[in-house]
Amino acid sequence: MILSVIARILGAATSLYMLLVAIRVFMSWAPGLTIGKAGNLLSSIVDPYLGLFSRMSLFRTERFDFSPIAALAVLSVANNMFSTLALTGKVTFGFFLSLILGAGWSAVSFVFSFVAVCALIRIVVFLARWNSLHPVWVVLDAILNPLLYRINKIIYRNRAVDYLQGLITGFLVLILFRAAGGALVRLLSSLLISLPF
Repeated sequence: MILSVIARILGAATSLYMLLVAIRVFMSWAPGLTIGKAGNLLSSIVDPYLGLFSRMSLFRTERFDFSPIAALAVLSVANNMFSTLALTGKVTFGFFLSLILGAGWSAVSFVFSFVAVCALIRIVVFLARWNSLHPVWVVLDAILNPLLYRINKIIYRNRAVDYLQGLITGFLVLILFRAAGGALVRLLSSLLISLPF
């Protein structure tokens, strides 16, 4: 009973902290929003936690910083664990592993979805024959090209393909991987949860 109450309190605290982290991440995209006492207070509460992840090179590439996604994934695992503990009074090792697997997949599937949406936008722009040299499309190409190059190199085995065909192939592969990965993660999670320990 006491364990359940403590788990509920920790779950509520984790949910609140997740919300604060999400607000801080959105504020970092528009630096003018951090002005004022509320912004400074939020920064002092959340930045030390986010800093733990931003210092890890595993979550950063040359162009993108995925450390906020990792930070939110860890909080999500903790929140799910506390919620389960509050309801059942116990958390098995298999359930904990399934939470970690689910959080990791959430981060990976977010990246797949993001790149797939970028590819779809670029396909529409290409078919509409809009100015391909606009800075927005150049940024999208910078996001897409490294991944699309690898995908097309594997599928077409170094044969030359036109840009539209490469975009469509990359988009379809990303959607396929996201769907197949999601199904595999759900299957593995159900197997892990059923473990007796």
